[in-house]
Amino acid sequence: MPLYHKLGQIPPKRHTIFRKPNGDFYYEQLFGTIGFDGMSTNSYHEHRPTQVKEIRKQYSVAPKIAKANNIQSYRLRGFQVPQTPDYLESRKAVLTNSDLSIVLAAPTNKTQDYFYKNTDSDELIFIHKGTGTLRTMLGNLDFKYGDYLLVPRGIIYKIDFDTEDNRLFIVESRRPIYTPKRYRNWFGQLLEHSPFCERDIRRPEVLETYDEKGDFVIKVKKQDEIFEMVYATHPFDVIGYDGYNFPYAFSIHDFEPITGSIHQPPPVHQTFESDAFVVCSFVPRMYDYHPDAIPAPYNHSNIDSDEVLYYVDGDFMSRKDIAPGHISLHPAGIPHGPHPGTMEKSIGKARTEELAVMVDTFKPLMVTEEAMKIADEQYYQSWLD
Repeated sequence: MPLYHKLGQIPPKRHTIFRKPNGDFYYEQLFGTIGFDGMSTNSYHEHRPTQVKEIRKQYSVAPKIAKANNIQSYRLRGFQVPQTPDYLESRKAVLTNSDLSIVLAAPTNKTQDYFYKNTDSDELIFIHKGTGTLRTMLGNLDFKYGDYLLVPRGIIYKIDFDTEDNRLFIVESRRPIYTPKRYRNWFGQLLEHSPFCERDIRRPEVLETYDEKGDFVIKVKKQDEIFEMVYATHPFDVIGYDGYNFPYAFSIHDFEPITGSIHQPPPVHQTFESDAFVVCSFVPRMYDYHPDAIPAPYNHSNIDSDEVLYYVDGDFMSRKDIAPGHISLHPAGIPHGPHPGTMEKSIGKARTEELAVMVDTFKPLMVTEEAMKIADEQYYQSWLD
């Protein structure tokens, strides 16, 4: 997100002496992406951020693949993913390729005794159920139902939940996640026709700063393995920072839908993008207003991308037997469209109340063993008359 943010105390110039009140030094860290060419942040720490005391263990969390080459449409019943106390253990990858993994999680612990850092991927965490606080090395963000939390790769964080009833839909992206370029000018500002603007982006406001030494466990994800590392100082020791690379929140309820006299294509719902996939938000909106309009989406062929739709809430006008937490997978290579009868039923309707998140990938998705545990094997036959 090309948006400047400053929090806490920083020196007047980069890479210059910055002293504590007692005369000791603060330690600068450039937190950047794509070498020195991407968005970056300069943070200033109470202690050197390089003090690793111990690496305790290393274990794989790579998704186990059930179907590597898939052409079958599936419905996954997401709320059947079991609730699990631990945050990381609760995360179940259901669809994956070399660019991203789509993960469901239902953690019940209100907090964990460790910190977490994903060095493989940006994480886009959609909050379906639960409230709480995303606590990070660069500040905190309160969250609630309908929030997207964008956590750039390398951010050290914890999630503190208010209750035990939490449901998350997570996209782990090995490619950087940005706002759609069609909605940005060449300076990076969101344009007038964008369905959201910078006012809707919530930046960290509270910076937790700890000047503590001890044993602090950080679970680091690298190449689909977790390394349990022990740091000598508290990872939240940042006294201040500025730059463009930081976590932020955006509510799906702040997405302003674009409508037309006839049915609009999915790109009008686009909310995030990488060079490997797009994310769209389907929100309550007026239907098409041409007198002969068919509000339900037309049949279309998935030639170049797999389509994943995560159903959040409301009335899903193009589908039958769909409930909150369900995921539909329509793979590349075959056409799909509204279920029988739903096209006819949509004619004359003025409005939809559906709420959903869509992920379209440019490489085929593999179906995992975790997905098959919650899969409807007959879904692909649900278009038969």
